[in-house]
Amino acid sequence: MGDLGYKLTVLRRIGLLKAQDPIRLVKAGKKLKEWGPGFPAAVCAAAARKPDQIAVIDDAGQITWREFSDEINRLSAGLKERGIGLGDPVAVLCRNHRYMITSMVAIMQIGARMLLLNTMASSGQLAELAEREGAKLVILDQEFLDVADSMDQDRLVVAWEDDKSHGLNTLGTLTLGQPADDHPKPARSGSIVIFTSGTTGLPKGAQRKEPENLNPLLTFFGSIPYEGHSTVVIAAPLFHSWGLLNFGFGLSTVPTYVLRRRFVPEKVIEDIAQYKAKVLVVVPLMMQRLVNADPEVIKANDVSSLKITASSGSPLAGELATHFMDTFTDSVYNFYGATETGWVTIAGPEDLRAAPGTAGRIPWKTVVKVLDENGHEVPAGTTGVIYVGNEMMFAGYTDGNSKDFRDGLMHSGDVGHFDEAGRLFVSGRDDDMIISGGENVFPRELEDCLIEHPEIQDVVVVGLPDENWGQVLSAYIVKVAGSTLTEDDIVEYAKANVARFAVPRDVMFIDELPRNPTGKVMKRMLPEFQPKG
Repeated sequence: MGDLGYKLTVLRRIGLLKAQDPIRLVKAGKKLKEWGPGFPAAVCAAAARKPDQIAVIDDAGQITWREFSDEINRLSAGLKERGIGLGDPVAVLCRNHRYMITSMVAIMQIGARMLLLNTMASSGQLAELAEREGAKLVILDQEFLDVADSMDQDRLVVAWEDDKSHGLNTLGTLTLGQPADDHPKPARSGSIVIFTSGTTGLPKGAQRKEPENLNPLLTFFGSIPYEGHSTVVIAAPLFHSWGLLNFGFGLSTVPTYVLRRRFVPEKVIEDIAQYKAKVLVVVPLMMQRLVNADPEVIKANDVSSLKITASSGSPLAGELATHFMDTFTDSVYNFYGATETGWVTIAGPEDLRAAPGTAGRIPWKTVVKVLDENGHEVPAGTTGVIYVGNEMMFAGYTDGNSKDFRDGLMHSGDVGHFDEAGRLFVSGRDDDMIISGGENVFPRELEDCLIEHPEIQDVVVVGLPDENWGQVLSAYIVKVAGSTLTEDDIVEYAKANVARFAVPRDVMFIDELPRNPTGKVMKRMLPEFQPKG
């Protein structure tokens, strides 16, 4: 299929080429032509095309696209009156709900700079990041006021209120009495800063631009088959690039979003059944918790409407995708990429069943190469460093640094290989690789093995120095309730399933792995292994 056929197929499926009310279509088209791709134009176009369709279902109820667009315009006016203008940094520290996305779109609409903060940020991190990035305003949920206690209280605006005890300005006070009129396009577009996971230190700010054309949207929807006007449950956090990407691109399909402030597996299952959701957006840890949800809730709810379970944020452990699809529907589309790279590859249900653990295939308008240490492309089956080029790569870190490039392709930070069918497999981070007894070893191989043990609930493997072997693997393990597994049991299980050099030397049983909301293990927070002997 040529480029034109590809584009028409995707546009038709997501509803942009279907017959619509001509007056509404003209209004939507004018806004898109004036503003170009991006949050503000997409919301206005959605409100023009389907004003009475439900835009958001959340813990506060329901809101239509017309009401949602009006609230964004009021907040935009309120932010301007507060003195927020072009390029001004505004931090957002919120869970998933309507007030967060209202804030995000309004910030972009006035040409300001949005800083999306992790809900696990500590008081010190929040203060340091806000100071480092020069935030003029911090929009946050009331529950996070304790981590903002060292900040100037005049800069704080409460988004989600639990009660009236805080005594601060709210989004309601900012929008009170403001007009719902459309806003003119700012002299320059708003920008987004997404912070990296901070698994080893203070998160770095990764600057993102909104798409300059429709190609990134067409690439995404060409690999993950969204349909127009679907109900989309976004369980992944919106402050993370994966949740944000699905929200932003999803706007063009005029969906109904289901958002919950906290992830409760049983509630997600009930929402899918109640609202006949076609799309679920998750991180892999959520998939694992959904598989392990109350069996009675799984049995009682019909989730056959689910056509897409869009996953990203961390590697799929073992055969998690297969387990999920066996439990629910054959719907998993796993997105491999990063905040900095955008997408690299995408794996659909067929490839995940045929080759569990694959990161998938290269999507449209994307270049992915596996290179050796000299920068030469290696053949299928040979491991090397993964480099990528696409139209969604980040615009550098806020400290002025960037990633390494070779011939226009960005270093992903990962090592892997292609198989003969063109599917990519990721071995792990290039800085995770250890050399044990002269052999190159990646922790992920052992992690994928151990997570399949029926008495292991969660696991992470790290490399530690060793006098005799150079480096060795050591495993942190969370056992299922009631398990009597011992360290010797783990070692024997590993010996039967992985190469000798991938068997752990040390095992530590802990109650819970320190994971961030996207499922990545915060390795700097793991307890230290004590030297043996």
